Amino acid sequence: MADLTQASARELARLIATGEVSAVEVTQAHLDRISAVDAKVHAFLHVDADGALGAARAVDEKRSRGADLGPLAGVPLALKDVLTQKDVPTTCGSRILEGWRPPYDSTVVRKLREADVVILGKTNMDEFAMGSSTENSAFGVTRNPWDLERIPGGSSGGSSAAVSSFQAPLAIGTDTGGSIRQPAAVTGIVGVKPTYGGVSRYGLVAFSSSLDQAGPFARNILDAALLHATIAGHDPLDSTSIDAPVPDVVTAARAGDVTGVRVGVVRELNGEGYDAGVRQRFSEAVALLTSLGAEVGEVSCPHFDYAMPAYYLIAPSEASSNLARFDAMRYGLRVGDDGTRSAEEVMAMTRAAGFGPEVKRRIMIGTYALSSGYYDAYYGSAQKVRTLISQDFAAAFEKFDVLVSPSTPTTAFRIGERTDDPLKMYLADLDTIPSNLAGNASMSLPVGLSPDDGLPVGLQIMAPALADDRLYRVAAVLEAALALQWGHALIEEAPAL
Repeated sequence: MADLTQASARELARLIATGEVSAVEVTQAHLDRISAVDAKVHAFLHVDADGALGAARAVDEKRSRGADLGPLAGVPLALKDVLTQKDVPTTCGSRILEGWRPPYDSTVVRKLREADVVILGKTNMDEFAMGSSTENSAFGVTRNPWDLERIPGGSSGGSSAAVSSFQAPLAIGTDTGGSIRQPAAVTGIVGVKPTYGGVSRYGLVAFSSSLDQAGPFARNILDAALLHATIAGHDPLDSTSIDAPVPDVVTAARAGDVTGVRVGVVRELNGEGYDAGVRQRFSEAVALLTSLGAEVGEVSCPHFDYAMPAYYLIAPSEASSNLARFDAMRYGLRVGDDGTRSAEEVMAMTRAAGFGPEVKRRIMIGTYALSSGYYDAYYGSAQKVRTLISQDFAAAFEKFDVLVSPSTPTTAFRIGERTDDPLKMYLADLDTIPSNLAGNASMSLPVGLSPDDGLPVGLQIMAPALADDRLYRVAAVLEAALALQWGHALIEEAPAL
């Protein structure tokens, strides 16, 4: 049997369903891979070997009884440590939650369990999902499997690195301003931000409630679609969940034609500040879409230029409210509680010790933006810009079925390169933020390696809200054409490992 860690999720599910391999064998192969390489990568914060093998045994028992297995039954998955999983440590990459074991499952985890997906463990992340490099974790830096001196993106860098390094065929991340798509781009895999409200946020520890969205990582488009379909759907436990049918992303991922599909290249997301190698690979992919029958044109979304400043007022403002719950009184870290200090003093000492610099920075920005006398000037104005960005999308989607851009302006930068320059760090999400502000669906897929540094480049596809299937239709055709053009799959064994 070939190395099971190299197989796609769909192939692993087929092998398990036919009895050619057991779910336990598949799970153990991935646990062995984690043992072999994660000391270098540091994708995982917690590996739940006993829980994973127990779930795998349950799948094998189910198959032995002749019960029907779902499309991802027995397939291993890495879970970002921002989603609650009952009795499994959930830290959000923060000292303030170190050792906390939730008493309940998030809806995403419940759906994964119901689908018999095997959860291997929890992955590293920027603290409370605030970052673009996974350097802000309280528990150490995650490294890019393509070059261990470079970042794997953020905030879902642990999940992207786990999939890229073949420690898991699938992973879950969350995307508030690009935290699925940007890591996918720089590690050479597929990452999808579903329509806001398309996947339940119940049990997702909130950073910015109007922006946060969980979604899939995979090494190919069909695997991503299968995972997307598994976790999506209306949830009455989430007041922002959309009560509408889930787009048929799996059928779309199997479609083989983009003839007549109208593709708009966003002028504002492909200009100065982009690596030459990124622009080259992006232009080649767009030309390939044209050759495949797509109708390609340029479109202007003028208010996208203001997306980043608007985002960095809205997201911190919501964070300053959401993170108020970490008060040292109910759960998590408690510092200075020696019986002589007031609750306010304990709270201040705990937050000082428990929150990292980036989280403190964003809380202060958000609290200032919401303060009396500044609310309308900052937070209120940012929400008006958000409306203008949504209107830009609406106008663009009247002319085009999907929009495209690079997923990120550069390839993976070196660890430590931007830690002293927050504004430069924030530019990593330049292309991805508009879709979060508007709430529409978007995806990053790999389109080759930069000729400048040999590192992966991602192309972003954007579709209207509840038209997630369009992402998969276009991406599947482009993926197949790129594989033929290159003569091999784009994602092979990461060279640094």
